[in-house]
Amino acid sequence: MAKLKTTPNNQDVTTFLNGVANAKRREDSFAVLALMQEVTGYEPRLWGDSIVGFGSYHYKYASGHEGDSFLAGFSPRKQSLTLYIMAGFDQYDALMVKLGKHTTGKSCLYIKKLEDINQDVLRELVKASVEHVAETNSPTQE
Repeated sequence: MAKLKTTPNNQDVTTFLNGVANAKRREDSFAVLALMQEVTGYEPRLWGDSIVGFGSYHYKYASGHEGDSFLAGFSPRKQSLTLYIMAGFDQYDALMVKLGKHTTGKSCLYIKKLEDINQDVLRELVKASVEHVAETNSPTQE
């Protein structure tokens, strides 16, 4: 089985975020850092080179593939601020219509600017996703 590249490490999250070149993206990243830390109750850790993750859980698919991932996270990408909503979005239609300007992938929420979205709705979304993932998997970090 291939070794996962996105694993937690001991790099400093604040130093990483201070290195974000775009000033607005950097400012939004620190706001999302505070929001996710408050909602999840977990300290942030850098996963791989560019993802700030909160908490962790162990997953195992029917195929036998298994590993560890963060409960929620984000990355200040060049094109957008990417938030990782690990439960996906299918069960959150009511929240998604109230969120504001965004696009999504399977479990990625893409935001250009934090002011484009309703941050109270974002809090609800992160909280609901973390609770769902924790209930359906094995949390591995307190």
